[in-house]
Amino acid sequence: MSIFRLIAIFLFSIFALSAFPQSAAESIVKELSDTYNVDFSNDNRLVIFRTGQEKFDDMLVAIDEATSSIHLEYFNFRNDSISDILFHKLALKAAAGVEVRAIFDGFGNMSNNRPLKKHKVDSLRQLGINIVEFDPVRFPYINHAIHRDHRKIVVIDGIIAYTGGMNVADYYITGKPEFGEWKDIHCRIEGSCVGELQKIFIRFWNKVTKDSVSGAHYYNEWCDARRKFHMLKQDTTATSGAKLIGVVDRGPKSPRRIIHDTFVASINSAHDSIQIINPYLTLCCHIRRALRHALERGVKVEIMVSKLSDIPITPRVVEHNAHRLMKKGADVYFFLGGFHHSKIMMIDGEATFVGSSNLNSRSLSFDYECNLLVADKATTAQFQRIFTEDKINRCFKLTPQTWKSEFSKKHRFGAWFFQFLTPFL
Repeated sequence: MSIFRLIAIFLFSIFALSAFPQSAAESIVKELSDTYNVDFSNDNRLVIFRTGQEKFDDMLVAIDEATSSIHLEYFNFRNDSISDILFHKLALKAAAGVEVRAIFDGFGNMSNNRPLKKHKVDSLRQLGINIVEFDPVRFPYINHAIHRDHRKIVVIDGIIAYTGGMNVADYYITGKPEFGEWKDIHCRIEGSCVGELQKIFIRFWNKVTKDSVSGAHYYNEWCDARRKFHMLKQDTTATSGAKLIGVVDRGPKSPRRIIHDTFVASINSAHDSIQIINPYLTLCCHIRRALRHALERGVKVEIMVSKLSDIPITPRVVEHNAHRLMKKGADVYFFLGGFHHSKIMMIDGEATFVGSSNLNSRSLSFDYECNLLVADKATTAQFQRIFTEDKINRCFKLTPQTWKSEFSKKHRFGAWFFQFLTPFL
């Protein structure tokens, strides 16, 4: 073969690659597969719950139908009416011979204004619910400050699973007096991804309890959930049963930066659009830089944060970052009439990153988190509709004028001052 022909083939290859660039979804999937060995499966269904009422109505019915095992992992179970209903149903299933295991985070419980007390936990165990607390917060306290379990995972009979941003608390249904509606997103998954979520739960359960739970009977994700759980809300999209999804988990043995790097890689892969809803947008320098570069290459960046929040200080840093990004060209929207606690990022209308992870230092670098990378246009379109509806009906857009009219000088100074606490938030 002549040198001229080799050069021609090389030039054609370069042209072909530039003419047909890798899509954002393909790029993210390849990055996660190659770098972190994330397993993607393409036989999944996903149902979105936009309210706490939808999520709990669906999950409680599913629990009624359980016949072999129910596994629950939450940052906290608030000791209120919805947890009473949940625990009552779990006790009935345990009495019927179903294996019921539940785990909650010690700090999540302590920081809850209605925590599960020891006598409550003991009473649940007496009812047959095998419930444990991960890393109870004890003196000297500081040694419990780093790694907390912030995941929200429920797996029923190894056939269906729930994950997303919601814990177990009444305010996901009723809201809170100080800011009104508590808006959040949760998902139910069917397909091979259920087995991945089951592995995460069992691996963590065995680490915390020193048990050796195992067995093929916990992994039934190949079963058609529509037969056993036909009464539940169904995935009616065109890609139902064929969604490409990978579980991106940061646990005790996972790479420390996997969640962080997925955010960065997803932003860097965007060609057309990035849409983000996140309550704690304190942003590390890497994600801030990735968003700035996306804006520089002409990507449309839309970000939604809440005007009101459930914690102090952090909102000021969120406002500071929102203002900086607005000045760089991002469209920033402040959600009104409630607290938007959802954690969603959509890229190019092709892929969605959704789950428990916030965009603060703790969530990105220390907490145990679980997100789904959903490389599916139909599902992403559903999330985009949620974004658009809230943007139009529940938000005001940040501009130089609204920055001054909606936030006082004192408020704006606090936004600048507290930015220096970003690494600790």
